[in-house]
Amino acid sequence: MSKIDSKIPAGPLAEKWTSYKDHQKLVNPANKRRLDIIVVGTGLAGASAAASLAEMGFNVLNFCIQDSPRRAHSIAAQGGINAAKNYQNDGDSVYRLFYDTIKGGDYRAREANVYRLAEVANSIIDQCVAQGVPFAREYGGLLDNRSFGGAQVSRTFYARGQTGQQLLLGAYSALSRQVGKGTVKMYTRHEMLDVVIIDGRARGIIARNLVTGKIERFAAHAVVIGTGGYGNAFFLSTNAMASNGSAAWQCYKKGAYFANPCMAQIHPTCIPVHGEFQSKLTLMSESLRNDGRIWVPKNIEDAKKLQAGTLRPTDIKEEDRDYYLERRYPAFGNLVPRDVASRAAKERCDAGYGVNNTGLAVFLDFSSAIKRLGKDVVEARYGNLFQMYEKITNDNPYETPMMIYPAIHYTMGGIWVDYELMTSVPGLFAIGEANFSDHGANRLGASALMQGLADGYFVLPYTIQNYLADQIQVPRFSTDRPEFDEAEKGIQDRIARLMSIKGKQSVDSLHKKLGHIMWDFVGMGRDEAGLKKAIEQIKELKKEFWSDVFIPGKADNLNVELEKALRLADFIEIGELMARDAHDREESCGGHFRLEHQTPEGEALRHDDQFAYVSCWEYQGEDQDPVLLKEPLDYEFVVRQQRNYKN
Repeated sequence: MSKIDSKIPAGPLAEKWTSYKDHQKLVNPANKRRLDIIVVGTGLAGASAAASLAEMGFNVLNFCIQDSPRRAHSIAAQGGINAAKNYQNDGDSVYRLFYDTIKGGDYRAREANVYRLAEVANSIIDQCVAQGVPFAREYGGLLDNRSFGGAQVSRTFYARGQTGQQLLLGAYSALSRQVGKGTVKMYTRHEMLDVVIIDGRARGIIARNLVTGKIERFAAHAVVIGTGGYGNAFFLSTNAMASNGSAAWQCYKKGAYFANPCMAQIHPTCIPVHGEFQSKLTLMSESLRNDGRIWVPKNIEDAKKLQAGTLRPTDIKEEDRDYYLERRYPAFGNLVPRDVASRAAKERCDAGYGVNNTGLAVFLDFSSAIKRLGKDVVEARYGNLFQMYEKITNDNPYETPMMIYPAIHYTMGGIWVDYELMTSVPGLFAIGEANFSDHGANRLGASALMQGLADGYFVLPYTIQNYLADQIQVPRFSTDRPEFDEAEKGIQDRIARLMSIKGKQSVDSLHKKLGHIMWDFVGMGRDEAGLKKAIEQIKELKKEFWSDVFIPGKADNLNVELEKALRLADFIEIGELMARDAHDREESCGGHFRLEHQTPEGEALRHDDQFAYVSCWEYQGEDQDPVLLKEPLDYEFVVRQQRNYKN
């Protein structure tokens, strides 16, 4: 029998979630007060979960790595959030949202999870409107929608180009209310460094106070991880500098499976790299592809002149422009899914048609939209994004096209969870981008906010009760237990070892080295030889890090370099597992593109007979090879097909 039980309810797809809720165990209101839940993270998933669980009556301890939950990286999400309200009357439905999402993920996600996500999405919009989120409205007063990649309907609700920020403020208001009532105890500037397991169950965490440097212990009946993804393993990504995979990685080292680590998303519309000293990349929202048209010159001579700076994009005539997405994918045009658009941009640039001085950029042009709609309408839709672009590049996108290039964005892999969002460690739950579920091998735009809020507001508050129902007689834990002693000693030893190295290289210089290895060999295109090389080079980098890193300052007070070093130690190991997983998966699917496995047209070629499963990696110990377990993805309701965005 497989060690993996996904706990998917029986019955028709559209009835699974209702059936689950009808039969789950509950905790009565008086007993909820006797139960403590730790929620790590205060982004959309963490904040919505902490607020919801506290509203229900549980005692919640909420941990925030920033100085305020309002600074969580969820604020960076620009374009919108999906739901199948069908306000546009263009044929949308819960089933269509489900199907677009599972197809967009290249048929590598669980049917039941994705259907539940589509099902609860409408409730998210109602919840956020009630919180006062200022979604855009059309002239009749209904909420407006825009289109996003991988769909032929308009289902994306938005607040200009700052949807993530507005949704987070809604969740933050709900969370602040619970903090004020005393049902949530908020710990800002605290970073989780380990999870504590007692008798096989998650019962607490060890955290570092980032201001004082003090290591602190916290106990609870259950632990929820909502700490986002691990895209910063690539150093340059669209993630905030503080975004990291450490909390998830420590869960992996304590027995939680890590699923599909190789599945990282490349976002096609990012401001290109413009220097050696850059520390992150800036995203230009996918919503811009509603009205922006992507092109490169048809003639290689024009491309060379653009690269040399002797020709301006506005000098190139319309008939000499190659709108390559519209040419290759007529049915979806510029709104193909992110992985498809990213690879198409790479193909044009690799062929020599890139448009900036590095040859690694394509144009995103709004001249047609400005002619059709007028500058005022374009400014009303995207003004803050245009302003951000101009501040960074000193170029006016109303007059000349934006330059964009793909960049690392969102990680679909993460901690493995079952249908209840519980990991393979009882009592340890993972939500939002921290878990692997719901997106498969590629995420459609505007689905990250959807999943984070679905998990926090409408899924976890039900499923965690199923676990806690038989925990009400368990007394509160003392943090003086030997399990806490052992976990804290492990952290103290690790920090002492890092501080004693006193090498010559900064954390950032070593992180950049990791980033180059990851982008070159585990990036948009991967092959067997490159992945083997990546694994070897990452192992060498790990030795270099642990023998030559230099961390100034002291461990027992504010020390940003120590924070970064602890995270980089984990990123190095995450990078190796990503490369290992990519090497093992000898097919192309979504964001995982093996060069040996592509169609004659250059599209991703899956091998469903061999790889229709979730890769679940089980930790075996320091410097030991992990064990691969497989959760079969048996589809009952969807027929897998070669993805087609051409007709």
